[in-house]
Amino acid sequence: MLLADACDEVLRLLFGGGGGEGAEEARSVDLALVHTRAGDGPVLLLHPSTLCAKVAAGSGGNDGAGTSGCPGMDNETETIRRILQDSGDTWAVVGLSNNRSRAAFGVAQVLQRFGKRVVPVHPKAETVHGEQGYASLAEIPFPVDVVDVFVNSELAGPVADEAVAAGAKAVWFQLDVIDVGAYERTRAAGLDMVMDRCPAIEIPKLPPRG
Repeated sequence: MLLADACDEVLRLLFGGGGGEGAEEARSVDLALVHTRAGDGPVLLLHPSTLCAKVAAGSGGNDGAGTSGCPGMDNETETIRRILQDSGDTWAVVGLSNNRSRAAFGVAQVLQRFGKRVVPVHPKAETVHGEQGYASLAEIPFPVDVVDVFVNSELAGPVADEAVAAGAKAVWFQLDVIDVGAYERTRAAGLDMVMDRCPAIEIPKLPPRG
């Protein structure tokens, strides 16, 4: 199972498939999420200690395409915490539309649950989760703190460059979205950045802000 599939499974557990019937009940589930790498695959623990074996079983990791070999990644855990807790609460989600089958739809719900304002960015410029959408980052008429990228790796680099131009504080590339060159450019511009991670997995693991 690819890591992106694991993120989809997190969303299924949280929202019963991205919202709809049973979503409210799913939101009350206390999830403790443990994301392991190096071939072990992602493991999800349901509180108090119920293993989500469906995700763990047969997981092949990310086919070796993780970020452990990327330059500047030694402090990734702290960077993740800083982006999620200190960088601000306005998140532009690039690739977010009303397509409930896409991971972006459910991840945006998780971000909202944890107090983030989600701004959809998609060519359709749809209103999603009660928030007006925009066709591009440049069209958003207010400051954005973090740009969360749900596009293919070959398209992600230009989005990171647009995030820098827009004055964002951080860029987040989702699971399986990897562009080392874009990472280096974004970090050189002074922004925080992580790649190949899912905030829906990472944010529930963090302690509450004091």
